[in-house]
Amino acid sequence: IEPKVLLGCVAYTYKSKVIDVSEKLQQVVAGIPSLQQVVVVPYGNQAAARDFVEAGAAIPHTLFNDFLTAGVASELEFERTSFNHPLYIMFSSGTTGKPKCIVHGQGGTLLQHRKEHSLHCDLRADEKIFYFTTTGWMMWNWLTSALAVGATVVLYDGNPFYPDASAMFRLIDSEQINVFGTSAKFIDACKKAEINPRVENDLSSLRCILSTGSPLIAESFDWVYENVKSDLMLASITGGTDLLSCFALGSPISPVWRGEIQQRGLGMDVDIFDTDAQSLIGEPGELVCKQSFPSMPVGFWQDDNDKRYLAAYFEFFTGIWRHGDWVEITEHGGLVMYGRSDATLNPGGVRIGTSEIYRQVESFSEVLEAVVVGKNTIDGDQQVMLFVVLTAGNSLTTELRQQIATRIRDNATPRHVPAQILAVDDIPRTRSGKISEIAVRDVLHGRQVANTEALANPESLDNFLI
Repeated sequence: IEPKVLLGCVAYTYKSKVIDVSEKLQQVVAGIPSLQQVVVVPYGNQAAARDFVEAGAAIPHTLFNDFLTAGVASELEFERTSFNHPLYIMFSSGTTGKPKCIVHGQGGTLLQHRKEHSLHCDLRADEKIFYFTTTGWMMWNWLTSALAVGATVVLYDGNPFYPDASAMFRLIDSEQINVFGTSAKFIDACKKAEINPRVENDLSSLRCILSTGSPLIAESFDWVYENVKSDLMLASITGGTDLLSCFALGSPISPVWRGEIQQRGLGMDVDIFDTDAQSLIGEPGELVCKQSFPSMPVGFWQDDNDKRYLAAYFEFFTGIWRHGDWVEITEHGGLVMYGRSDATLNPGGVRIGTSEIYRQVESFSEVLEAVVVGKNTIDGDQQVMLFVVLTAGNSLTTELRQQIATRIRDNATPRHVPAQILAVDDIPRTRSGKISEIAVRDVLHGRQVANTEALANPESLDNFLI
């Protein structure tokens, strides 16, 4: 993409430890020949940042504050551009192949985000909003747009469980956060840590919790309303990098149903299709959007004639956006997420969403996290394979295996019960923290993982060489 300016830092802090990344920053600078300016944010280690700038070679290196000072003008001048003028290039995770370089336009992005912040979150100019995210996840871009409402954006860098599991709830009180965004995994981890924010914290400012990244299971809804606050809006939301926004999210004027996303986004012609492109109510299918929407990508970077763009979204159902999520719309208009449609299981020819198994397995305090995939058999069927990472001090005993299998059978169906339940030390995840079921499935079938560089912990794949 030939960037001209790079902003970076030479260190960061994690669990009170300063982690030096100056060598990595040097490698990045050396690998981008188009750079004309390097701006170093003195975060984590100010002295090291100054040394890095002073050692800059052919390309000008500048400290962030000096960079800002050099650009100070008595009056800002705004350049008028088109509605679809490129604003962001977003990158898909790349775990299924070459990452998509998704170009989003400024007008559609702002319009969509303003709708979601103001109407779906009821965010106001005198409020504070927070989302636990890195700059590498689309939720950072989504969060930044809250400035258009006039709201104050709260940022945080580090481990959300440091020094303990109540850290984020203390942050809510100290910063008087009104809208708190996090992941379904964070809520589940808080539940397993057995904290009680309702008793330990004030939380009087908090009126809305947003959750995304993976399906928010019904038991997590219970935990929030019992242990955090009973009179807030808990809004599970779903969308993605592809649209830089949401297909379904919350509503401040609608009831919250346990285990469901409240509604489809305003102006989003979202439907659920079977394989024959027929609409479904009350049973899972493919999430589609039947008409255009403001934050559709303006294209992919360097994609001649939009070939990759059209293939990514519009080939499965001709002319209709197929998102790749396996979802059910309920009778009252809520949405239940079952996982990615390309990761659904198919034992005995019955299609099962992975979240149907996760919601049972993750209810065990002994299980830290899990990944479930399908493994093809020589007779053309498929076995359900479940891998679990256990909490400290626990092991996968025969008794625990049986308890997991029984709970899955009792609360789902016998077809959901895994053929094997195995313990592993770690599970592969993308750099934005999402578990990569497809990478695990590829390893199990002896296939080359498409892009290990997209994984934050590619060494974890060795756990699945069985």
